[in-house]
Amino acid sequence: MEELPNKRGRLQLAPYGKWEEEAKGLIEEEMMRRDIRYKQLSRMLEQLGVYESPEQLNRKINRKRFSAAFLIACMRAMGVENIALHQFKQGQNKEG
Repeated sequence: MEELPNKRGRLQLAPYGKWEEEAKGLIEEEMMRRDIRYKQLSRMLEQLGVYESPEQLNRKINRKRFSAAFLIACMRAMGVENIALHQFKQGQNKEG
């Protein structure tokens, strides 16, 4: 009986990996599109009351473990008004 929670816990973590990668991609794509570096993003976030060094931002984004609040703060800081999620397709549900 004790194996069930462990298996269930592992199964719940696995599906989030692809979504963490997508969230990282959203931030990185906007940074590239707008030619923003971590130092600039750090300064932009300060304007919103979020204080993270460029090094902290780099680690947090590359680690792919951050909150939805952090994602939204980054998007707002960079001036993003809309996020199109239609471009993200799940493996077997590709349209074409």
